[in-house]
Amino acid sequence: MRIINHLARILVGITFTFSGFVKGIDPWGSAYKFTDYFNAMGMEWLLWAAFPLGVLLAFAEFAIGVGLLFNVLLRFFSWLALIFMVFFTGLTFWVALKNPVTDCGCFGDALVISNWETFYKNIVLLILTLIIFKYRKDIKNFAGKKIPHIISLLSVAVYFLIAIYSYNHLPIFDFRPYKVGANIPKSMSVPKDAPKEVYKNVFYYKNKKTEKIKKFTEQNYPWQDTINWEYDNVESILVQEGYQPPIHDLSIETPDGENILDFFIYDENYVFMLVAYDLNKTNKKYQEDINFIASWALENGLSFICLTSSLPDESLAFAEETGAPYEFFNCDEITLKTIIRSNPGLVVLKNGTILGKWHFSDIPTPEEFQKEFMNE
Repeated sequence: MRIINHLARILVGITFTFSGFVKGIDPWGSAYKFTDYFNAMGMEWLLWAAFPLGVLLAFAEFAIGVGLLFNVLLRFFSWLALIFMVFFTGLTFWVALKNPVTDCGCFGDALVISNWETFYKNIVLLILTLIIFKYRKDIKNFAGKKIPHIISLLSVAVYFLIAIYSYNHLPIFDFRPYKVGANIPKSMSVPKDAPKEVYKNVFYYKNKKTEKIKKFTEQNYPWQDTINWEYDNVESILVQEGYQPPIHDLSIETPDGENILDFFIYDENYVFMLVAYDLNKTNKKYQEDINFIASWALENGLSFICLTSSLPDESLAFAEETGAPYEFFNCDEITLKTIIRSNPGLVVLKNGTILGKWHFSDIPTPEEFQKEFMNE
């Protein structure tokens, strides 16, 4: 039983530590996921708490994981782990049934699993957590108390440093499809042998004598019997999901609604994309640095555009206020938040490949850009 107790402690500890870490290095990603949940639950009044709750949840998971993994304050952390697992097992069961969000976000963008897979995973973790909780007084630490405490404190300190850095710059690890090195056209393509979506049709016909509606399959629906049956409705049910490319929702639209994405992702020269999902919320502290590199790029025949979900009138007002020399194009807000965790943030492409991404506090000068990418 001792081996089972320690195995349960280590497995649950690793899971909590990993979950807390991947959320902690992407604080805005956690905030966006809380926003999705609040909107799905009709709790828009809590949107202001999305960011602090995202940060708090990530740290709590990491701390619980470290406590379990290194067997530190086990009685305390076993209580917290049990409370977490009872709550989130219930929550993920509801999410799996109702499907208000397509991704629970339990492992951030590092590991995306379906809602039912998340629920089954939580059932296993809950059982392991119950074992830890039941035998929490009997699980001894063979390394003594001093070394595990020191390692735990160092782990938490490193976690805080990485989380703070990721907030003030960009996540140190990028698990999203728009990471540096990704080729957008390739990530949007669908392989020829990729599985297709499979649907089954359910037909509803009304009996002309009884006026009752009956359900039929594709094999037995009475489409030829027009004397007794009258068509009422048809329902298409997804039986098998098809292949979905990593990037499937990207578009760049002009104010007139024309999608000009191909013009930029197939450009053989450097393309600068300033991403500002909401111009009313964008940080303007470094706008002068952005305008400087934008003017340099445009003067040298390079494309420099801004992608935003804001309305054209808002873009015009922003340009007049800040002196922005670049054009504004429309893109979906969620897509923009996925591209870069910064508002605004700068992305540079060449031949559709993402060469670099910068937080608004790290906007490069023309000299820095040339030195890194143009060898000048």
